[in-house]
Amino acid sequence: MNSPTTAQRIGQFAFDAHASHLTPQSRRVFKRNILDSLGCAIGALPGKPFELLREQFDEYGRSGSCTLIGGGTSSPDQAALYNTSLVRYVDLLDSYMSPGGLCHPSDNFGTVLAAAEHAAASGEAFMLALAVAYEIGCRITAIVPVMAKGFNHAIQLAISSAAASGKLFDLDSEQIAHALAIAAADNISLTCVHSEPVSQWKGFSPGITGMRAVYAASLAKRGFTGPLRLFEGPNGLVRMFDQPLEVDWDDHRLEVIHETVMKKHCALIHGQPVLEATLDLKRRNGIQAGDVEEVVCDIFQTGYDIAGGGAFGAKDDPQTKEQADYNLKYLIAAALLDDMVGPAQLEAARVQAADTQALLKRVTVRPDPVFSAQYPQALNTRVTIRCKNGRSVSKEHVGFEGGLDNPFTWERTVEKFHWLSEPYADEALRGEIIELVSTLEQHPIAELMQLLARVSPQARYPANHPGIQSLQ
Repeated sequence: MNSPTTAQRIGQFAFDAHASHLTPQSRRVFKRNILDSLGCAIGALPGKPFELLREQFDEYGRSGSCTLIGGGTSSPDQAALYNTSLVRYVDLLDSYMSPGGLCHPSDNFGTVLAAAEHAAASGEAFMLALAVAYEIGCRITAIVPVMAKGFNHAIQLAISSAAASGKLFDLDSEQIAHALAIAAADNISLTCVHSEPVSQWKGFSPGITGMRAVYAASLAKRGFTGPLRLFEGPNGLVRMFDQPLEVDWDDHRLEVIHETVMKKHCALIHGQPVLEATLDLKRRNGIQAGDVEEVVCDIFQTGYDIAGGGAFGAKDDPQTKEQADYNLKYLIAAALLDDMVGPAQLEAARVQAADTQALLKRVTVRPDPVFSAQYPQALNTRVTIRCKNGRSVSKEHVGFEGGLDNPFTWERTVEKFHWLSEPYADEALRGEIIELVSTLEQHPIAELMQLLARVSPQARYPANHPGIQSLQ
């Protein structure tokens, strides 16, 4: 008898996952990440691309009963695209880091949410499916240095989102295997999506992946089959990755949530310690942007390659949001000028402003071999600010608030949620969402979607929250 393929083993893992595998501690942390994802999504609502997506949904047909965050409905696959893209847009979502790269587990969130609503699932079933998605995506990321192989982490996202959707659609293990094989076979995402000039597609690639994944799960439910030798077969993923996928899929623990990290600055995860160090130097030493002659940022090689002007391209002339949040030169300049890096600092007008453009040209980013050797166990940086009067201050900084050594608490996540959602939901609605997430197992997912439909897609309420970057 033939051994099950890797796709079949992952399908069995998803099928076997049970609510009892979620410990009380894991449930608490999942609720934190769920609220964080919702805050990110709500904070992204006024983004121009979401107006354009709604236009496209109207053109292609908006039939369907799945809720779009901020109001309106569409089909499950279009809701997966829309809500997934909202979570990613402001670049404040969670991350999982491994020696070979990283992934954003909450890239699964919008897809699993759409699948759960389509299936009329309970909050408990939604959280279990999301845990399955997190586990699959992170286990693959831990083994395969996907980005170093030339691929974007949307490859493992296709597998995790399809498996989770299949679980919610009550597929058996074989059908889940077919669903993830269908979703992954045509989702060979390339690392070049992160290269300069960084395009909108960096942020919307996860959404289109989720769109395909939920659709693939529906096809598998109807008997469509996929290439079950997705990994082992001729020219399969094992050959593409040039290594086997040695994961113990018989391990039913759903514990990887404890290894996820969170953000408080609108920037890639590698920029979190850099911005903490920059803002600390600025505030402690009373430095104004006009005082600055030069800034030097030493960082680990991966941070330099992605966001400092290394392998992914020069960072000297950002013009768009997508270029800005992957640009340490711009991010440092924005922090010095505005004393924070939030959604407003990623607006194109702010990126293109004369003061930011002038200051970023005085920022140098360079790799440090000692820091590189310690990555990703430690995210190290050294920021040195030299002032026009000859004064020089420097700070070496390891880690960041939200990292594994200093994780976000529920209370800090609530603060972040209020900061991001305050312009789009009044205090009462925000309180209802927070309360429901805190007791999610006790509610059908439809109740959460009803609340999210009441959020305004445009800013309607006073924004008085100072932002979590000034709160400790």
